[in-house]
Amino acid sequence: MNRMELLKLLLTCFSEAMYLPPAPEGGSTNPWVQFFCSTENRHALPLFTSLLNTVCAYDPVGYGIPYNHLLFSDYREPLVEEAAQVLIVTLDHDSATSTSPTVDGTTTGTAMDDADPPGPENLFVNYLSRIHREEDFQFILKGIARLLSNPLLQTYLPNSTKKIQFHQELLVLFWKLCDFNKKFLFFVLKSSDVLDILVPILYFLNDARADQSRVGLMHIGVFILLLLSGERNFGVRLNKPYSVRVPMDIPVFTGTHADLLIVVFHKIVTSGHQRLQPLFDCLLTIVVNVSPYLKSLSMVTANKLLHLLEAFSTTWFLFSAAQNHHLVFFLLEVFNNIIQYQFDGNSNLVYAIIRKRSVFHQLANLPTDLPAIHKALQRRRRTLEPLSRTGSQEGASMEGSRPAAPAEPGTLKTSLVATPGIDKLTEKSQVSEDGTLRSLEPEPQQSLAEGSPAKGESSQAWREQRRLSSPSASGQWSPTSDWVLSWKSKLPLQTIMRLLQVLVPQVEKICIDKGLTDESEILRFLQHGTLVGLLPVPHPILIRKYQANSGTAMWFRTYMWGVIYLRNVDPPIWYDTDVKLFEIQRV
Repeated sequence: MNRMELLKLLLTCFSEAMYLPPAPEGGSTNPWVQFFCSTENRHALPLFTSLLNTVCAYDPVGYGIPYNHLLFSDYREPLVEEAAQVLIVTLDHDSATSTSPTVDGTTTGTAMDDADPPGPENLFVNYLSRIHREEDFQFILKGIARLLSNPLLQTYLPNSTKKIQFHQELLVLFWKLCDFNKKFLFFVLKSSDVLDILVPILYFLNDARADQSRVGLMHIGVFILLLLSGERNFGVRLNKPYSVRVPMDIPVFTGTHADLLIVVFHKIVTSGHQRLQPLFDCLLTIVVNVSPYLKSLSMVTANKLLHLLEAFSTTWFLFSAAQNHHLVFFLLEVFNNIIQYQFDGNSNLVYAIIRKRSVFHQLANLPTDLPAIHKALQRRRRTLEPLSRTGSQEGASMEGSRPAAPAEPGTLKTSLVATPGIDKLTEKSQVSEDGTLRSLEPEPQQSLAEGSPAKGESSQAWREQRRLSSPSASGQWSPTSDWVLSWKSKLPLQTIMRLLQVLVPQVEKICIDKGLTDESEILRFLQHGTLVGLLPVPHPILIRKYQANSGTAMWFRTYMWGVIYLRNVDPPIWYDTDVKLFEIQRV
């Protein structure tokens, strides 16, 4: 308890950031944090290792006796929670603007490497970036995975195991580890242990999707998955069959972790609250990044992906905002990647594409004249259900799952700064023959000609896009024929149209010849079919990798302090003080 009090006191001394308005350029360093993490503090190394050990060695289940947490209070949990909070605050360091650790774990500055890094070096960031022993990585990863999975533990005795509450701090810590220590990131992705982090994150995302007070949790979960999805190994790991049944309110399916990821993302898009819309780009970017490696999607998942395409390609949705067509580009890229690189195992998806071929034909024949555009927008009122209605074959949910509930009235939440758009969050890389990544420079003309304008468009190209769509009298954005034409001509439909052209007549012939109404026969035919030599030349695989930027650094600072503020209500350290970093609102 004494240690806990000391940590709370340190945290209070470190909390100056709460009283400064959000500043995009990293803000000033807190003198307390600066001293605590500098060479002047001769205890810096033992303090850093103690904090990390305290968090990663904690096992909330302990001796595993049911209900033991009700019989005696656990002083460890509050200590571990405070240790996690102190750790993430001391690691609050903008990697975009400062010396950031490289792949081999050494810290480097800018291109002018010989110059001393500006200002005193943060030893905690330095130590974290230099951890390199496999057993240390194993200890850290196992510890974080054990704590993140704790709320998912199901036993036959209700409430018999202790559930920890500090998963948001753990997610920030995991983010910092991956961001500052690339060797740790590669270690995480080297084995299927990464799935022990993935499943809890998907559980939290699914559970929080209806709760406005947990919108920050949704963001950090998606950011972590975006960071992981930039590495080829993540996509490969997702092919592992998903057998652990975590109680989640999603349709029952038999398949892989990739199926779990896509089914949860579909649920977030179709039944999350309004404020999650800015995350759709990120969610689909993650699916695009992993799609070239997905060996076989289940029928449930294939239908979910086509349901998203159907919803996003309705004319009113495409014409109602300047960015909405990007979502269709992302989904088409997913289908193209799977058809070009993983055709053999994906008969379910090919079958779903054939069944829903009308969606692709509608996209190819999208109206571009003004009267049709206005007519589509007027129909909007009547067709608001495609996104909210459930998929055509929504089965029973998993056993023991509870639907995601909105926040209780009166719940406090803290405001967040806006996150950068997907083009600022990521940079494009092309996968070359030998599997290495080559960074692509975003050229305005090329990025427009190539498909999705979200891929790193320059401001000049973006202004051109805006010029093509005119502001209406009310000052709101309104679509024009030129604007629709500017991106309709770049819809990457060639591969899918060729596939339909070849396979639809064959499938129809089988149905007529054999009088079939049975899917399994058609799926068997598709499994043994091949399109070698019939499809266009495979396009290069494009990966959009997360890139550090001051916008996300600011977002993390605001989110982290918001979490710490709301978690420290006993005693209420900062309660009713003039906090400027965020606003405290009631749901």
